Formats: sequence, C-alpha cells, structure tokens
Amino acid sequence: MSTVFTKIISGEFSGMFAWADEVCVVFATIEPISDGHMLVVPRQEVVAFTQADDALLAHLMKVAAIIGRAQEQAFEGSRAALIIAGFDVPHLHLHVIPAWGEAELTFANANGDATPDELTAATERLRETLRTQGHAANVPVEIGRPDLA
Repeated sequence: MSTVFTKIISGEFSGMFAWADEVCVVFATIEPISDGHMLVVPRQEVVAFTQADDALLAHLMKVAAIIGRAQEQAFEGSRAALIIAGFDVPHLHLHVIPAWGEAELTFANANGDATPDELTAATERLRETLRTQGHAANVPVEIGRPDLA
C-alpha cells in the first residue's frame, strides 16, 4: 500500500522538494513547527526507523545533517533539531527543524495554517543555501519535482 509520502515522491501528490538523491528526498512539511521545517524521507517504504537497515539509517542521518547545517545558516537558528516520531504517516521520516530552544519542539506548535506561498519561500531559501554550500547536484531543478538534472 502506498503512503502519502510515496505519492508525494512519485508526483501523484504535490510536494516542495529541497533535496533528492537515489536513496531519499527532502521536502517541506505542510504543518511546520518553524519556517524551514523539512522531512527527510527514504524513497523505499519503511514503516519505522527500527525497521530500516543500518545503511539506510546512516544515509538519512547524513542528509539530515546537511539539511540542518543549511537551516542554521538560512534561518539563523541556534540549532537544527531532529525528531523521529513516525505516528502520523507509516513511512519512515526525519523531521529536521530550525530551532531556538527545546520548548518549541512539540507538534502542538505546528502551524496548520501555513500558506503555500510561505512554504515555497522557506523551501526556496533552503534550496539556495544548499546550493551555496556546495550541494547543488542534489537540489532538484524544480521545487515541485524530486528528480535531478
């Protein structure tokens, strides 16, 4: 059974992509805790991080660190935070969130009213920072498509 994330990756549902490689993609969540909140999602459907093999987990963590460094620069956060919860969608995903303190790191703070324009602007800001940090090869040509040039 395809998850909503599989449908975003395939293009059946829309998404705003900041990163793509052969193993995973990174796209904006529609309910960000802070501007620039991204999801690192494997292309392979894995229900939970405890079911992923070590190589996949290592790759996802490497990409999450790259995204986090870009967020720290793009959004001037004191840190990038990482949450692996997985209760909302049964497809492994890492939340990488620009953060200024632990108190804000709760899904109760998610902005369910974020507009498409706000999400696009935050994603483009991150995409540009990824390019300037030397990751242009992994920034999809189009924000709405997870394929590379």
